[in-house]
Amino acid sequence: MSSVARVNLLPHREERRKRARQHFFVLAGGTALAGIVIVIAMHGFYATKIEIQADRNKFLKSEVAKLDKEIAEINKLKDEIQALLARKQVIETLQADRAQTVHLLDQLVRQVPEGVYLRSIVQRGLRVKLLGYAQSNARVSTLMRNIEASPWLELPELVEVKANNVDKRRVSDFDLNLSLKRTATEAKDAGKPPAKDAAKKG
Repeated sequence: MSSVARVNLLPHREERRKRARQHFFVLAGGTALAGIVIVIAMHGFYATKIEIQADRNKFLKSEVAKLDKEIAEINKLKDEIQALLARKQVIETLQADRAQTVHLLDQLVRQVPEGVYLRSIVQRGLRVKLLGYAQSNARVSTLMRNIEASPWLELPELVEVKANNVDKRRVSDFDLNLSLKRTATEAKDAGKPPAKDAAKKG
């Protein structure tokens, strides 16, 4: 009886070992498969994140390029504006200089008293040099007073006055500097010629 029972237990043990091995292989395979799935999932997850970040970087680079282009256009526009302002300044200066020349000639016509004759007018910026002759020194003094009273002329400076003969007449040859006013308010009576009583006395 005992020998029969021992013989009958062997197949059961083999079957149990077989099932244990199968169970082990199933668990091992499942674990390996799960690991592979996890690795694939993690790879996909990080690949997606990398792709998203790459897209963001690409977008940022595109936006930076747009900003750089806009900044370049703004700088170009600023340069053009500066050039236009410089041209405007030059034009305004030329117009102001032309207006000053007009005022200079107009004021000389109005302020030069009788008995004074100009033979040279030289303008350099706001400075003007007058060369001429007068019937007397008093006429030169009257011219200087008229310049001081002018709304456009100022700072008369007598460089030299000397006796000379013109057409057999004795005259006062003078060299006179003066300045143009950069800004002047035109008075209503600016066009009125000054009184010439003092000149007549000379």
